[in-house]
Amino acid sequence: MSIDEQVDHLIDTRGGKELLTPVYEDPATQVAPGIFRSGGNTASYCVLTDHGRVIVNTGMGYEAPHHKRVLDAVRPGPTSHIITTQAHVDHVGGVALFREPGTVYVAQANNPACQADDRRIAALRARTAGTWFDITGAAAMKIAAENPGVSLKQDVPTPDLMFDERLDLTVDGLHLELIAAAGETIDSIIVWMPERRTAMISNLLGPLFPHFPNLNTLRGDKYRYPEAYLSTVRRLRELQPEVLITGRANPIEGAELIDACLARLHGAVDFVHTETLRGMNEGRDLWSLVRDVQLPPHLRVGQGYGKVAWGVRTIWELYVGWFKLLSTTEIYPDAHVDALAALVDVAGVSATIDAARAALGRGDAVVAIHLAEGVLARDRDDAGAAAVMVAAHQHLLDAGGADNLWENGWLREQLARFSRS
Repeated sequence: MSIDEQVDHLIDTRGGKELLTPVYEDPATQVAPGIFRSGGNTASYCVLTDHGRVIVNTGMGYEAPHHKRVLDAVRPGPTSHIITTQAHVDHVGGVALFREPGTVYVAQANNPACQADDRRIAALRARTAGTWFDITGAAAMKIAAENPGVSLKQDVPTPDLMFDERLDLTVDGLHLELIAAAGETIDSIIVWMPERRTAMISNLLGPLFPHFPNLNTLRGDKYRYPEAYLSTVRRLRELQPEVLITGRANPIEGAELIDACLARLHGAVDFVHTETLRGMNEGRDLWSLVRDVQLPPHLRVGQGYGKVAWGVRTIWELYVGWFKLLSTTEIYPDAHVDALAALVDVAGVSATIDAARAALGRGDAVVAIHLAEGVLARDRDDAGAAAVMVAAHQHLLDAGGADNLWENGWLREQLARFSRS
């Protein structure tokens, strides 16, 4: 099997969006000599030193009691350092629980700003979280029952030690290099163990590897710059790791395979970036670029988290903003549903529903949704329009929408909404 075939095999077999469903390991899994994983929303890792441990990422607050219990069973401490590879809530939530007298919490200098960004839109995320994540509280209740009396509170921790570009740590016989790297967040880092040729990157390049990155997420995040992503991939390649430990699933092993995966990711993002800019400069409109920019076969990567089409849209907005240069209506508050409703008044509800069904029959589910939305703007309880919405969303799921975490979550939420109508 050639190295490119090995990358293809990894994409096909390592797993996609299903890896984003938390699996709480008990006992912890040894993923490399002296490195143990406790799985969850994002894995927490225990790296053994000569006489103690370093904790890398701590999970959500409600997960931390599980992580601490299973990692304590490997070695209960002392915990000299806690390192978070980024400031998202599934990395920092359990810092307080893992802290001991003398523990040093280490993060990149942008960590406080990143946590502040998340807090600014916390209410929005909480309101929409059920679209993509299990918010029943079942996992928290199970963890609480297994760890009575232990706090499940989400921490908002302040680092004890921050750095800008690079920090060398020698901890009880363990040598670590912490390297700032642009990734999912502005405070992302690589935890590099040079003697072991091991890089711990968690979700630096996204939670699924090797998958196209989310340059933005449907749940809401600041845009992520493709040039910065490409720089991070190059930096990782320069390290030449022999073991790559991610936030989910087992490590990737073998310097040649890791480098080939990184080269593929770099090539894919660079291609989309370059082709989008080329099209913009040639006068192509955004929607034709979204439709036409596709990866060639030799640059195929997974799209279970980010998608090429969404990358094109984000790149457009990063360079020229939200104005698509197509219509005067873009400058003013969106009234397309009102316009559709006015057309429904002219054509009639029955004819509009027939047109929506015809669009769906030829596979144009998005047109069908637009037409049904025009009817629903006049009568939100119209059964025919609701039936079109159900059929259209099911069509999109069946046509590949179920493969991506964000697309799948949104389509299923809408499907359930209109099924109840």
